[in-house]
Amino acid sequence: MDKHFLMVFFLFCFIVAVTSLKCMTCHLRTRTDRCRRGFGYCVAQKFESCMTLKIFQDNVLQLSYMVCQKFCRDLTFDLNNRTYVHKCCKHNFCNLKV
Repeated sequence: MDKHFLMVFFLFCFIVAVTSLKCMTCHLRTRTDRCRRGFGYCVAQKFESCMTLKIFQDNVLQLSYMVCQKFCRDLTFDLNNRTYVHKCCKHNFCNLKV
């Protein structure tokens, strides 16, 4: 009985690990394309996807932010002479190139 339970449990963990969405994280990425804070990856939970927020001023990228985001949606808006661009995607590490 214990061997069967362990086998099923291992199989379940393997399936969950394989199907989990993984996203890049960087809480402060500069114009030089270097992550200054929070570099790594996150595993998206229920209703989460990979998200990138890019902030432009005068059409020049100032900084970006990458995380797993709940209820993410693509969005672009202007505020205080800056343009904020949210992009969402749903395959592993897709927010690295968004």
